[in-house]
This record gives sequence, structure tokens and C-alpha cells, in this order.
Amino acid sequence: MKKVFHLTSFAFGALAMLGVSMVIQSPSKAQAQAPNHVFEYRKYYAPPGKLENLKARFRDHTIRIFNRHNMKSIGYWEPIDNKDNALIYILEHPSVDEGKKNWKEFMADPEWKKVAAETQVDGKIVDHVDSVYMNPSDFSAIK
Repeated sequence: MKKVFHLTSFAFGALAMLGVSMVIQSPSKAQAQAPNHVFEYRKYYAPPGKLENLKARFRDHTIRIFNRHNMKSIGYWEPIDNKDNALIYILEHPSVDEGKKNWKEFMADPEWKKVAAETQVDGKIVDHVDSVYMNPSDFSAIK
């Protein structure tokens, strides 16, 4: 009888701690539905032979100019097979409206205009761009 009591007490204690742990770690639905920022997925398609030029422009200029315009770089990637000659990256913005405002200000930035012109002297280095604004899912590791 004493053994059953101890096992039952242990089981209820473990369940209680698990419940407390889940409440502390899990965001509320309100938090998941109303993030304080959005992410923007962007995929740039470079013309053949121009991907290294595009990467150099990001490395040497673009990211620094993004920072000035409240555009936080989350990461940059290249597909393993990269048949599309692509560079993929994710930015963080305070909101979709702020993201659109940030892009407008970025495109008007005198330094950006100079860099864009200088890096395309031998031809354009971006053929086209895919862009998608995203909210993190409630189960996303990145919020």
C-alpha cells in the first residue's frame, strides 16, 4: 500500500511539474497570432556567371545598407544543386508595412543607387526576385 501511495504521489508530482513547464515554455495563442515582427523570404536569380558578383555585392555593401534601413538579415543560403543560380535570404521587419517602407527607403538610398550602378557595369546581376512576407508558426523555432 505504501509503495502504491509513493508511486501515485510521484506520478501526480511529475504531471504537475510537466504542466507548469508547458505553461512557462509555450507562448499563448495571442502571442503566436500577433508577432512583433515579420520575416521576408527573398530568392534572387542571377544570370549565368553573375552569382559571385551578386554575393560580393551583398557581402561588401548591401547588408550594411540594409542595417541602416531597419532590415535585419536573418541568414543567407545557396541551394545545394543551385540549378537556378540563386541566392536565398530572410530579412526581419517590424511589420509588412514597415518592410515595404524599409524597401522604399533602401531603394532611394544614394549609397545603394551608387553601389547598384557600379556593380552592374558589366551587365545586370539579378534576373528576377521572388519575395514572400511570413509570420512564424506557433511551433517555429524562430519567432
